[in-house]
Amino acid sequence: MDSSYRARLRAGDEAAFGELFDDHARVVHRHAYRWTGCWSTAEDVVSLTFLEAWRLRGKLRPDGDSVLPWLLGIATNVLRNTNRAARRHRAALARVPRADTAPDFADEVTDRMDDADRVASVTAALRTLRPAEREVFALCVWSGLDYATAAEALGVPIGTVRSRLSRARTKLRALAEQALAPGLPPPSAREPAPVRGQVQGGRAIAARSIQEMNR
Repeated sequence: MDSSYRARLRAGDEAAFGELFDDHARVVHRHAYRWTGCWSTAEDVVSLTFLEAWRLRGKLRPDGDSVLPWLLGIATNVLRNTNRAARRHRAALARVPRADTAPDFADEVTDRMDDADRVASVTAALRTLRPAEREVFALCVWSGLDYATAAEALGVPIGTVRSRLSRARTKLRALAEQALAPGLPPPSAREPAPVRGQVQGGRAIAARSIQEMNR
């Protein structure tokens, strides 16, 4: 990559940040949507990621190839914070007495994405991973980063990326085999209750999807 482009980003050149958004916003959105399974949350993550990129522009290395690892590293941190905020929000709602409410159609916006059922099912399966394993899986498998660039994005050694990805693949492969095995006990006996908005009846889809990603 042209070092002058990085210099412009580090200096806060608005035109350079416009190019950064045009080149990588879709990649960040795909990464966030696959992670969260929610269209509107992914859009929020994109906005927060580029705001953070502007704030942290001085930490961008002055040399290197693509700036995508740096940007996806920021997006991963935003997703961590988003997950923590979501957990606190759910905990707060759980303490509020339940009342009759109108049906919530917010999740219907995911119909704008192809294979929404599959995405939701696989997202639910990925929640069984540890956060560090899930981050590596999302960067390497979904966003297509190699070990070195994923390590750069996360700020960890390459060996750590390899071991986390290996553990993630092993766990997801076992989950896929279990979901497709005959004679399993009822879902309530072997998995947590789904969160609001999770697509039902998608375990077989998730299993097939996981197997495809692990080939």
